[in-house]
Amino acid sequence: MTVVVVGDVATDVVAVLDGAPAPGSDRPAAISTRGGGAGANVAVHLARLGTEVRMVGCVGNDPAGVGLVAELAAAGVRPALRTVPGTSTGTIVSLVEPDGQRSMLADRGANLALEPGDVALAHVRHLHLSGYTLLDPRPRVAGLAALAAAAAAGATISLDPASTAPLAAYGVDRWLTDTAAATVVLPNAAEARLLTGCADPADAARALAGRHRVAAVKLGAEGALWASGDVLVHRPALPTTVVDTTGAGDAFAAGLLAAWLAEPGIPPERALDAGLAHAALVVARVGAR
Repeated sequence: MTVVVVGDVATDVVAVLDGAPAPGSDRPAAISTRGGGAGANVAVHLARLGTEVRMVGCVGNDPAGVGLVAELAAAGVRPALRTVPGTSTGTIVSLVEPDGQRSMLADRGANLALEPGDVALAHVRHLHLSGYTLLDPRPRVAGLAALAAAAAAGATISLDPASTAPLAAYGVDRWLTDTAAATVVLPNAAEARLLTGCADPADAARALAGRHRVAAVKLGAEGALWASGDVLVHRPALPTTVVDTTGAGDAFAAGLLAAWLAEPGIPPERALDAGLAHAALVVARVGAR
């Protein structure tokens, strides 16, 4: 079985902030650099959970790109990453508040150069597409090509909408049309509300399940919802000490997908618990992986 992940590869610069905001002055922080990118995070987590996975994307012709390719390979991911001449590898700055919540500054760099020719889907059982691929006009054609190729191959498809602001700018109707072939959608509560117009995440999950086989809606500290057909299941988050929420959604997606792919027909409760357990491990540490 091969899962192909199409999405961003980036360097994460994580700054865990200390103390109260100090505009115009200094603020202590613990700063570290590590591998990131929504697509690459899911790929690494899937590999750690025993799933055979290939990562499709782009890096720049710089030391950061070389290092990220090596890091993915060391984690058990098969990199299928094109080096883009004259372009820098993507970089994301994550500012983490003392309560673990974060805001992100993104320079997507070479990720924006993804082309349809980069997406090789031979012998794929499942495609996971990071929504960021669709949310910029430059890589969007490649994202649509990946969706079409996976659907033509009879593969299942999972999709994370990625972020509400660029999703709103993209256009909800266009998004729903472009992603109609997705089998599993993995929005957070805000994204689910935006995509459906439903204020209640449970209603939003049911509405998305009317379009896709499965809707798994992430609720942060409240756990997650699974909607499929007329089934709606809620599972609580696992108790943990939250240090950094960066990558929690990617970890949840990988945990759920690894369980769902390994055991077709898995009870929703077990699939959600697998995702939530993996997310709990990630938020207890600094960094997305």
